[in-house]
Amino acid sequence: MIIEYAKKVMSGQDITPQEGNELISVTDEDTPLLLAMADKIRQHFANNEVDCCAIINGRSGKCSENCRFCAQSIHYDTGATTHKLLDSDTIINAARKAKALGAARFSIVTSGRSVSEGEEFNQILTTLQHIKNDIKIETCCSLGLINLTQAKALKTVGISRYHANIETAPSYFPQICTTHTFTDKVSVIHIAQKAGLRLCSGGIFGLGETRSQRIEMAFTLKSLGIDSIPLNILNPIIGTPFENNSPLDPWEILRAFAVFRFILPYALIRTAGGREINLRSMQAYALTGGLNGLMIGDYLTTKGRTISEDQQMLRDLNRRTAAPHL
Repeated sequence: MIIEYAKKVMSGQDITPQEGNELISVTDEDTPLLLAMADKIRQHFANNEVDCCAIINGRSGKCSENCRFCAQSIHYDTGATTHKLLDSDTIINAARKAKALGAARFSIVTSGRSVSEGEEFNQILTTLQHIKNDIKIETCCSLGLINLTQAKALKTVGISRYHANIETAPSYFPQICTTHTFTDKVSVIHIAQKAGLRLCSGGIFGLGETRSQRIEMAFTLKSLGIDSIPLNILNPIIGTPFENNSPLDPWEILRAFAVFRFILPYALIRTAGGREINLRSMQAYALTGGLNGLMIGDYLTTKGRTISEDQQMLRDLNRRTAAPHL
């Protein structure tokens, strides 16, 4: 069944949600075969490059939204660091360091529902333009629920993608957030697309969703035309409602990663936050199981793996890092 479905995908056909559910439910014993065939699909539709990206927490904490996994929400006492928008020099220096360490793209992420038009948004525009033109690295950003005017302005300064995670399946979204809706998420994706921006959108595994909802999430991203997908794994934060969520088994995570490749064969799919504590010594399996992207460095409120460890992993796998496409 695994080989049959892989051949189907490589012949240009789509697997069905039912077939996706069959694949994500294979046994641990069959999971290595699933990963191998997912990587055959990756090799068929992509090259041998690994797209590395880095982010900076441009504005931290005091977020009005109540996403139940997030350390930065004002609704939970997590002890997370808070700060206003960082100055341009700090962000630019972080981008310069990211490029030196192998990142092809750099993203400014801000906490909160949105960024208001005016001084703060204008500073972000100027900073993004400087990073792209002077440091020669691709620029992205994640600024919440932007409007069309903002999306067009971001397009003008040349960002590569706008990032807006859908987080989980539409059917499970009400269980993780009630201060905004799944429809709000989709609306901002459509706004960015209307402005001519490419999207980066993914989510988090381990929120309490079912396997079927992971498949639902993948097909939702496919229907939205998303071709860059970060896949995070919950790192439970003390003080959040999900602090006691049971960690996912590494094979369970890797099965989900692999099936995303079956469903989205052309996409850039990257392993992102939570890989260090959830996959541990099995992190390389993500890149031999269909994925072709890696988030490097630290995350928004948690530490990532050292750059030297990731660089060694890529050398051991004989995978080269992608260069910025400017």
